[in-house]
This record gives sequence, C-alpha cells and structure tokens, in this order.
Amino acid sequence: MALGESDDSRATGRRPSDAEVIQARLTSPPMPTDRLRGWLVTAFLAVLGGIVRFQNLGFPTDRGTPVFDEKHYVPQAWEILRNGGVEDNPGFELTVHPPLGKQLIAVGEWLFGYNGWGWRFTAALCSALMILLIVRIARRLTRSTLLGAIAGVLLICDGVNHVQGRMGMLDIFLAFFVLVAFGCLLLDRDQVRARLAITVAEGWATESACGPRLGFRWWRLGAGVALGLACGSKWSGIFYVAAFGLLTVLWDISARRAAGVAFPWWGTIRRDVLPALWALLAVPVLVYLATWWGWFASETGIDRHLAGEAAASGWHTGWYDVLPQALRSLWQYSGNVLQFHENLNTPATGQHPWESKPWTWPMGLRPMLYYYDGGTTRCGESSCVSATMLIGTPALWWLALPMLAWGLWRMIARLDWRYAAVLVAYLTGLLPWFTNLDRQMYFFYATPLSAFLVLGLVLGLGHILGRARDGYERRGTGLLVVALYVGLVVANFIWLWPVLNGDSITNWRWQAELWLPSWK
Repeated sequence: MALGESDDSRATGRRPSDAEVIQARLTSPPMPTDRLRGWLVTAFLAVLGGIVRFQNLGFPTDRGTPVFDEKHYVPQAWEILRNGGVEDNPGFELTVHPPLGKQLIAVGEWLFGYNGWGWRFTAALCSALMILLIVRIARRLTRSTLLGAIAGVLLICDGVNHVQGRMGMLDIFLAFFVLVAFGCLLLDRDQVRARLAITVAEGWATESACGPRLGFRWWRLGAGVALGLACGSKWSGIFYVAAFGLLTVLWDISARRAAGVAFPWWGTIRRDVLPALWALLAVPVLVYLATWWGWFASETGIDRHLAGEAAASGWHTGWYDVLPQALRSLWQYSGNVLQFHENLNTPATGQHPWESKPWTWPMGLRPMLYYYDGGTTRCGESSCVSATMLIGTPALWWLALPMLAWGLWRMIARLDWRYAAVLVAYLTGLLPWFTNLDRQMYFFYATPLSAFLVLGLVLGLGHILGRARDGYERRGTGLLVVALYVGLVVANFIWLWPVLNGDSITNWRWQAELWLPSWK
C-alpha cells in the first residue's frame, strides 16, 4: 500500500489526497497493534531484570561497611534519614552533590537498615525500572515489540548498568531520570504529530502561516520534571537539559514542516519556544530546588546560613542580594561546590589507580575495581579471589564506535530522526567531559551512556533483521544473525558474572576475566 493510501482509495482506485499523504507522513509508521503482548513482554523482562539485579544484593561489603565511593554517599544518606532530610557533617567536606540521590538511598536504609540491602535497594530498583523503560522506548523507536524485547535483554546483560544498579552511588539515579526524560520526549513527539494530523484532517492546519497551537503538552512537562530530578541527583544532568531542549524544538520544526506549515521555523519560535523554555528550563529549576527541601527546612544543613554570615560581616554577595537569604546561601554553597569540582584535578604524582579519561569510556577500556578480597576459600581451593569490577559487557561496549559511525551516517545521509535522538543523548553523556581533561574522572561517570548504547545497537539490529514485508529468506537470515548476537551478549554477561557480583573464583579464573592489560 502506498504511503497515505487508505483502504477506500485502494478499493476505488483513486489517488490519496494531499491531506491523507500529510497525515501519513506525520503518523507513520504506526505503533504495533500487539499492545497486550507488548506489556506482557515488558513485565516479564522487568521482573527477570529485577531478579538479576536484586539477587545477593547485600554482598559485597567491607566488613559490613560500604565499598568504594559508597563510603561517601551511604553515610550521608544515613545522616539524611537521621536528621530529617539533610546532611550535617561539614567536617567531612565532601558533601559536593545535590541531595536527591542520597535521599533515595536513605529510603532503602529506612526500609532495611544500615546494611548492603538497605543502601543498595533503591539503586537496584531504578536499574530494574530502566529495563522496563528501555523495552517501551525501543518499541516506540522501532515500532517493533521484538526489538523492544531485545533492548531489554541487552540492558539486563550490560555490566555497567548491572554493577551500578547494585551500588549505593548516585550515577544510576542520574541515568534513570535521564532515560525517563528521553521516554517522555518520545511520547511528546508522537503526541504532537498526532495532534497536527488531526488539524490536517479537519482542514485548518495551515490557516495560519505559523501553524496551529498544539495545546498543553503533558509529556514535555514530565520530561522537565525528570530532568530536574536528574540535576537533583548529579549536576551533570544539566547537560541533558540543554541537549533535550534543543532536540524537542527541532522536532517541533520538523513536525510543522511535515504538516505543510508555511513558516515552520517562525511558527516554532512563536508557538513552541516559550512553552518549551517553561517546561524544559523553568520546571527543571523549580524541581531541582524542591529536592533541597530538607536543606531549606533545616537549621544545621551545611552552609545553610552562609549568606546571613556574609551579610553580618558586611560583605555584599552581588546581584542576587534581592533573593531570599536561603536562596543566596544555596547559591554561595553551590559556588563552593563548583570550585571543589573545578579544582579536582589529576595530581602529577599519586594518581588514583583506576582513574580514566573519557576517550576510554565508549569501549570501556579502563574499568574500575570496587572490591577485592584475595584471601577467600569459597571457590573450593586453598586460595580464591572475590572481586567486583565495573566492566561494560564487551559484546556491547566494543561496538560503541561502529554504532556511532553508523548512527551518524543514518542521521546525516538518511535524516533518520531516531538515530539523531539516540546519538544526542549518548554524546551528551560523553562530550562535556572532554572540556576539562585535567579533572579526575572515572568510568562510572559513563553510567548514563549504557541505555543509549543499547538503543543505538537495537536500531542497527533492526536493519539487520529486516522489515516484516521482506522475503522469507532475507527475514530468516536477519533473525539468525540477530539471535546469534543476542546469544553472544548473554554468554559474555554470564562469563563476567563472577566479577560483576563478587563471587569467589580461582586465581586462574580471575586472570582469565581480565581480558585487556588496561583492565589490570
């Protein structure tokens, strides 16, 4: 059936009208009709992923205490729980991230106590929810329930998402809220095009040279809330605020052009930019401030009265003197935190043994050792190793550069908006770190990349799989190749399982897990 051709037009032999062609351009291809099966697949993979993430969640610990950077955030979360929502340990001088991630860790500690299960519960929950989200997002991107399911399997088997989902650290929360925002923007894009298709069908889409108003966009508002929560977990969420804001404006321009609007750029500027600034800039700022509720309500929060102390000493803080004292204190506190991050440079000597730079992240060339115990005997031999490493599953991460190259070609040569969306999200998590290469950096900063790596690979697998209308031999060959690749990823994840979970293994197996010299 030709693009825009209806059953009636086929039956009568007439050509589709211009309105029908435009409607089809706005709304095709349609979503799969197997809604029940789609949700059953999603639920099954989310539950399976939850079992994988939650098994033996309380191990490892450092003799009952947190491991690696958990040692920063887990005690601060306990302080938040103890003090009604705020850290109160200025002597530690490492309270240098917004409070939301630690508040979420505190929820698990409230439920299960100060133990491995407690401080990792919400991280594992967010990791499992990311599996649910990526199935739905991939299904919407590809219009295929099968490819959505494959995305879920690949994310389950990603070592980075797995390990970070089992650590009381902040990066999995950032990755979760960024993925939520991305999914909301996809829904907003489809909703906008569906609304424009209605205006085309009713004949008033082009009454104004700027096109119609699109109504209130709840999904875009949801994206703004999610981005505010991402910033409330780690400041690097602000990069996604800028990138996703630009992305949605470009989608609006494309939708208005597809609807036949005479001046799509001007129409977007006039109709959409101000609401977009509200939803994707003002709302994230308000949500970010709301995550500081405990700090605002406290008297003992770190630097809570910094502005008042400055005013008492006769020092004027600057243009923001007109703001309430609490906001001025937060601004000054944030300035101190920013200064800390700007000066967190790699020392000339005594570098952290697991530090890495961002050019190593796409292929996971420098993983991180979170836990190591070379004195266990639980493997059945006299000397065993128990270790937890942050490793990106090589069958996934070693294809990052081909994925980027193929995605750029599809985006530029074929104007494929799906690759543009995925690459914008992926590169937003990577490129900003190249602006200050002297700074200390670690592979766990790449946690948000894993979901978008999976989405990029799934889009490529969709091309290998072929279309439903392709011949039996072509479709069968594509399905075989895709099945073999997915099986390879699963096998790779199973092989890495002991060092992703701290299982006791022989020294020979430990050495066999370290595939590259840079992994040692």
